[in-house]
Amino acid sequence: MFTDLQVRLLIGKVAVIPAPAALTDALQSIQVTTSDGSRSGFRLDFAVSKRSIITSTLIPAGLFDPKTRVILVAIVKGMPQVLVDGVITRQDMNPGNDPAGSTFTVTGEDLSLLMDLTHEHSCYPGLPVQAAVMKALTKPKYLMYGIAPVAVSPVIQVTSSILNKIPIQSSTDLAYVSGLAKDVGYTFYVEPGPLPGTNVAYWGPQVRVGVPQPVLTVNSGTASNVESLSFSYDGLSKVRYTVPVTLPDTKIGFDISVPDISLLQPPLAPKPALALREKPLEETHKADFAEAAVLGLARTQNVADAISGQGKLDVLRYGHVLKARGLVSVRGAGIAYDGFYYVKSVNSEIKRGEYKQSFTLSRDGLGPLSPVVPT
Repeated sequence: MFTDLQVRLLIGKVAVIPAPAALTDALQSIQVTTSDGSRSGFRLDFAVSKRSIITSTLIPAGLFDPKTRVILVAIVKGMPQVLVDGVITRQDMNPGNDPAGSTFTVTGEDLSLLMDLTHEHSCYPGLPVQAAVMKALTKPKYLMYGIAPVAVSPVIQVTSSILNKIPIQSSTDLAYVSGLAKDVGYTFYVEPGPLPGTNVAYWGPQVRVGVPQPVLTVNSGTASNVESLSFSYDGLSKVRYTVPVTLPDTKIGFDISVPDISLLQPPLAPKPALALREKPLEETHKADFAEAAVLGLARTQNVADAISGQGKLDVLRYGHVLKARGLVSVRGAGIAYDGFYYVKSVNSEIKRGEYKQSFTLSRDGLGPLSPVVPT
């Protein structure tokens, strides 16, 4: 591949080593998909023949068996970036009639898949929710893959009394911690890196603070670094939730609006979208005040952003690997759509000498927070 772009493939059962040269030479294309709220996935396409080492030796030896670990590292202009750390879930062979057209494909998912393979029965009496998450994820079978859990305390803490309610897990670890995240308006995912073989299992709010990624420039002549970028404003995406309340010792009831206080998602635009739709938050009818507050906060954060963007870029021109689940700034789209965005998903496609990415962005309203977009 070009000197500005190198890709390293590491493979093994748990510990990984660089793939054999014959394997990397046969690698034709790579796809990696990363999305907020779902597992990351990858696909590797190899050119093969009946007599190639892949078909004659590596496949029979079990190198591509399900649960084999794969790590992909992209080096763009000297800067390494771990694209995926996952396990193989499927392999496909397409022999073809043309000897030069045979392909072998492996697909897989990130290491959070390991947390979704075994049904667990556990209880966490008296533990705060973030401590229960840490206990569920701090197990040798995850630590051996270099997974380090990080759990952020909820904005409103609810700890059940041992006498009243004992938190019970009867599901996979992934289903359990993901359900707890949804209950408090959080997200959960396993992020590869920063070094190959290390991962962070993150349980907390969307990362909408911190230093943004290098600016995406559109409609600016030679300064543009994206191939395409468009935006949409969905006026029906935002919902205002209400809580039914009945006055004590009476049958008088009324609804109270759940305030959009944005404790978990700091605003990315000065003009937030208006909520045109209204829904009752019926789950709160048996909850105490703290539990009702957590439910209301969670539902307001789980609503989709009104502004979305879709685009494509050439990584070699952009000069960086755009990452999902973080911030990026946009300029050149006009005052209404310039500014910070949350990167919801990124799909990477790599071929020899070529690295393209398609991506989706989102935020809560119109306009930039600052008249100057950071570069």
